[in-house]
Amino acid sequence: MPISSRWAQPRRRALDCAAVALLIAVAAIVALTFRDYGLGWDDYTHAQYGDLLLRLYGSAFADRRALSFVNLYAYGGGFDMLAALLAKISPFDLFETRRLAGGLVGLAGLAATWRLGRRIGGPLAGLIALALIATCPLYYGHMYMNPKDGPFAAAMALCMLGLVRTFEEYPKPTGATGALAGAGLGLAVGTRILGGFAVLYAIVALLVILAIEARRLGVRLAAARAGGFLLRLLPWLALAYAVMALVWPWSVASPLNPLEALAYFSTFFEQPWRELFQGSPVLVPDMPRRYVAQLFALTLPAVTLALGLAGTAIAFVAALGRRRPAQRRAVLAMLALAASLPIALTVALRPAMYNGIRHFVFVAPAIAVMGGLAGARLIEWLAARRPAAAAGAAVLLAIGCALPTAEMVKLHPYEYTYFNRIAGGVRGADGRYMLDYWGLSLKQASEALLAKIAAGELAPLGGPPWRVAVCGPHPPATVALGPRFEISWDPRGADFAMTLGEYYCARLAAPVIAEIARDGVIYARVYDLRGLSFDTLLSVPAP
Repeated sequence: MPISSRWAQPRRRALDCAAVALLIAVAAIVALTFRDYGLGWDDYTHAQYGDLLLRLYGSAFADRRALSFVNLYAYGGGFDMLAALLAKISPFDLFETRRLAGGLVGLAGLAATWRLGRRIGGPLAGLIALALIATCPLYYGHMYMNPKDGPFAAAMALCMLGLVRTFEEYPKPTGATGALAGAGLGLAVGTRILGGFAVLYAIVALLVILAIEARRLGVRLAAARAGGFLLRLLPWLALAYAVMALVWPWSVASPLNPLEALAYFSTFFEQPWRELFQGSPVLVPDMPRRYVAQLFALTLPAVTLALGLAGTAIAFVAALGRRRPAQRRAVLAMLALAASLPIALTVALRPAMYNGIRHFVFVAPAIAVMGGLAGARLIEWLAARRPAAAAGAAVLLAIGCALPTAEMVKLHPYEYTYFNRIAGGVRGADGRYMLDYWGLSLKQASEALLAKIAAGELAPLGGPPWRVAVCGPHPPATVALGPRFEISWDPRGADFAMTLGEYYCARLAAPVIAEIARDGVIYARVYDLRGLSFDTLLSVPAP
């Protein structure tokens, strides 16, 4: 934007201050709300994994149970170790501490996204990128309770920031930049093997620079510069390997273990089950190619979707143009790929897909950065011609971020179930797509049951322990209800039933004690089964 040097620096400071204020606001929300989030299907096993990893290190590698624990050994356990360590000093219980840890890691991912957007597009692009990711329910909703995909998204944002700095400083990145890139890459690959995408992006960026410089400088000089660049990266690649080993010790127990993990996750490794897609239960290995792309279109806020697509297109076009420096073109190509390639590959390869798009949360920061680039370009272009129009565009952008924020407030603490207005919100998605597939609403359902009992509104037959049949993950009910209750899948002889609102849980012909609902959609029900008999809680055959 043409602006006098007198006002440029204050403007940049104001935009950075706004970004810092937004981060502080999110941090305050994390502190106030982290205890609201319930447990999901995997919390117990992940908590156990974190404890076993600490035992591995605490025993000087004598206790090796972590290296064969269910299938979690094939994932990194950095987050689980962090949460287990925090739980030793936290005033909160283990699972509340895990929620707090998730919020803090998610906050770090927000900060990395801001710095990444700022680096490629300036303070305005950074602020817009931060606003887009902070108001993205896909990212925000998962950062509290998803021990795999939330931390992986944050790690990828940090990794991409390091890689962008590395290629901006090509062919002689500084030590600080190399350390950031190495640590980020180690955390990303050490969290999920899909962190290998970052290596692919970096290879593409290097090839772009090599091709451009070969035309300008000659093949020999371009190759020499690339070789020197790679030699300078070797210490930081060693750092990446060390960080990966720290958070994912199984990966270095045998040299080929990372490749084994890649092969393991490249094929569906569980007994297939059905999930709801477009109103029909579909076996997860048979999901259509459009599954991930369609759900991104239906679950990203409209402003994030529009600006993300525009920014990705702008970045690809700019990377193909010849007017910009080779480093700039390489960085733009790398980020455009980060925002699009994982989604495109699901269309091409059609892997087994399930649980919505939780496995693709790591793409959201890159989409937000691309959105920040597009939003800043638009506002700066308008400001150079019609300042009033630029102000109007900024207001529309603010409204576009405020709308999903308002929806998240209504859905809290189930922000991750958000569907945008294209889908008709959660009302339009209900009965067509999976909503509370993690089963978070069972925490509030359990609290509602306890409140009814405490108020004397219910008098269970006999004394405790009372039996509760649960259709959904059992850990949320076990933790929330406490030792006076026995939890099972079998409703025969149970005092109460607790069921998710998902398609596989039957609607029982029994008195409803409580309903957990958001925007008119039932997320969970509690039934009074005393004196009644039911054979199953499922509306479909058990898998």
